Amino acid sequence: MTRVGVVTFPGTLDDRDAARAVRLAGAEPVALWHADADLHGVDAVVLPGGFSYGDYLRAGAISRFAPVMGEIVEAAAKGLPVLGICNGFQVLTEAHLLPGSMIKNDHLHFVCREQVLAVENADTAWTRDYTAGQHITVPLKNQDGQYVADDATLDELEGEGRVVFRYVGWNPNGSRRNIAGISNAAGNVVGLMPHPEHAVEAGFGPDGANGPRTGTDGLGFFTSVLHSLVG
Repeated sequence: MTRVGVVTFPGTLDDRDAARAVRLAGAEPVALWHADADLHGVDAVVLPGGFSYGDYLRAGAISRFAPVMGEIVEAAAKGLPVLGICNGFQVLTEAHLLPGSMIKNDHLHFVCREQVLAVENADTAWTRDYTAGQHITVPLKNQDGQYVADDATLDELEGEGRVVFRYVGWNPNGSRRNIAGISNAAGNVVGLMPHPEHAVEAGFGPDGANGPRTGTDGLGFFTSVLHSLVG
């Protein structure tokens, strides 16, 4: 069975939700502690949401130096699929696995809502079960969710198809070019601010953006990586 590591830092909130999503997708979740010096042979890794190390300095800035992140950076360079959700996205930018940075929402308030996203790139390890142009609805909850980068970086992301998700209908945090999620050049590392792990089970997630209103629009992230790993 495919084994997907779920990292817990001090202050992580959504590790159990991420583990449940992995399990519902048909894989075995493996708990990874921030102080672990190895990845215990996992096939992919999820960095969940929360407020790691209390978001001191900057969100994700301290987590970037956790022992487990050294292992993840090295493994990601060799192709290990890595998904960063919310605080996990912030950690990925701090670790330079993804470009740009996350700053306070432009309205300076915490936001919690259901959010429609447009799938811009369905060719990454974490999005292959979606289709380009598809709209999905997943929960969003953040206070440091504004994605920023210089124009050259943004143009590069656009030109290389590395903008994976955009906000639809309303930009909830002021992110440049309505960007909700991006990938690295290889497509094995993806980060996004909204929370797909909270939309994986019928009756407990938000209504879907299209078609049957199942509340499971986020499950495709976790089934996608399984299909990517088996080819």
